[in-house]
Amino acid sequence: MYRLVKTKIDGCIELKVNVFEDDRGVTMKPFHVDEYNLLGIPDVFKEDLMVTSRKGVLRGLHFQSNPFSQAKLIYCAKGSVYDVAVDIRKNSPTYGEYVDFVIDAKKHNLAYIPVGFAHGYQVLEDDTTVIYKMSSIYSLDHEGGIRWDSLGIDWPMKNPVLSDKDILLPKFEDFTSSFNY
Repeated sequence: MYRLVKTKIDGCIELKVNVFEDDRGVTMKPFHVDEYNLLGIPDVFKEDLMVTSRKGVLRGLHFQSNPFSQAKLIYCAKGSVYDVAVDIRKNSPTYGEYVDFVIDAKKHNLAYIPVGFAHGYQVLEDDTTVIYKMSSIYSLDHEGGIRWDSLGIDWPMKNPVLSDKDILLPKFEDFTSSFNY
């Protein structure tokens, strides 16, 4: 049902979903708890979020700290994004490194990002809809972030559209992680 594609950072994976397509349209199952458990993804997802954005918008790099830290499953219902996960687990051999994915509604792929990663994406097409499944409930008091341009990430579009909040996030060099590896 799912094909797992490992990345250079342990725990971050891309999932390719089996798709059934005929003259009526497309059918796919982005989440199945038993199949995910067989793949080694043990998380119980507690909240979904759907975000629609225009081309060039950059959201992130965001995370939540304990006890509201979140694993995320990300996919596009429409359009595509350049998706990034940054390892912020102190003492991790890949601390400060990132993996990237192009998540695309036409490719029907997903990204799984475990706890201990900052996450962000840049929207590649107008009217893109991203869906996140998250392993814990959002908590304003536990949200954090890292400035999008402080890690040498090669974002596809220069001069992104950012929120005021994301502009003010600390640079990675000024960031202190509370996540243990």
